[in-house]
Amino acid sequence: MIDFSEDLLPLSGLQHFAFCRRQWALIHLEQQWQENLRTVEGGLLHRRAHDEAARERRGDTLILRGLQVVSHQLGLSGQCDVVEFHATPKGVPLQGEEGLWQPYPVEYKRGKPKSHQADELQLCAQAMCLEEMLCCSIPEGVLFYGEPRRRTVVFFTPELRETVRRDSDEMHQLYHRGHTPKAKPSKSCSACSLKELCLPQLVRRESVQTYLRRAMEESP
Repeated sequence: MIDFSEDLLPLSGLQHFAFCRRQWALIHLEQQWQENLRTVEGGLLHRRAHDEAARERRGDTLILRGLQVVSHQLGLSGQCDVVEFHATPKGVPLQGEEGLWQPYPVEYKRGKPKSHQADELQLCAQAMCLEEMLCCSIPEGVLFYGEPRRRTVVFFTPELRETVRRDSDEMHQLYHRGHTPKAKPSKSCSACSLKELCLPQLVRRESVQTYLRRAMEESP
């Protein structure tokens, strides 16, 4: 396993990368960003999660908000929306707390569960960071979606963990090369916050709306 101790990338970028390699490069390599309704709503949801008390006790559950995490093996660092620590004899010790605690990451997302795995990969990466930091095992976590307002349990399977490792390695390779992948139009382009920056370079005289409509019609 490569050690990326001196070369950490934002953990949040893993979600962008899984959704679209080009989107990730435009944001993290070319420093381009455009806000739309989805990104604004998503930002508000995250801020609400972080604005509450950073540390809270509810019975046998300790809740930490905005917890900074890092994995030198993955080369990722970032912030968890919420990490619940459940009191259990099989847990790990926490500084300033009595007993043993099992970490349980919770990530807040706008909208509904998605057809792709971008959210699951981000949550799994958070868990892998916590495992490395606390020397423990975390089998599952939760995605909380703002629209249905309910929790979706995510199991951190070997396959999901391997995808996190593969994607983080590829992110580092592209970052070092400074390479922005070419666009591969799909139905997901219509919801992308960067479509106005990304697509006009390709469509030239054709309007973005016409190009997206044609791309969706041609997609399987």
